Amino acid sequence: MLRCALALLLAGLATWAGADERINICYGYGCLVQADIPYSEGQLGDVRRALFAASDAAGERAALAGVIGRMYGWAGELSDIRNDRGGNYADAGVAGKMDCIDHSTSTDRLLRLLERRGYLRWHRVAAVEVRYFAHLFPSHYSAVIEETGEGEAKRFVVDSWFVDNGQPAVILPLDEWKKGAGPDV
Repeated sequence: MLRCALALLLAGLATWAGADERINICYGYGCLVQADIPYSEGQLGDVRRALFAASDAAGERAALAGVIGRMYGWAGELSDIRNDRGGNYADAGVAGKMDCIDHSTSTDRLLRLLERRGYLRWHRVAAVEVRYFAHLFPSHYSAVIEETGEGEAKRFVVDSWFVDNGQPAVILPLDEWKKGAGPDV
């Protein structure tokens, strides 16, 4: 009887332990360092509920901004990215600092996790985009989502680089972002 109970407990623990989703979160500028971050089924259940509360694409984007911030906050509990501040200057010299390459890569990975799990109902993940300084030099990168449905596809950046770790990501129409829109950091 005790053996059976122990076997069931171990099987349950193995299932629970294997249920985490793991994502590599980049930091150190240019993905110099990557932290392997586990997201529990409980955390992902919170994310799913937040996203499924949305009743349309605009609501999903609003929820997604908070979800991405929350997922970065959880990652900060387990890594140095807790020290990251919006932009590139407020966190100079601290462990865990992130540039736009770190953010765009990591946010893209988080979005793809949500997409893979079926949590995005009104959007799909598109390729990371770049905006250029004077139309010549790459100056900023961001993860991108595209609204699904009928008609012309509307694309939006999901840009966590603008904000401190754990804060809601900035979501803007891609065309506006390409022209320089976003908070002044």
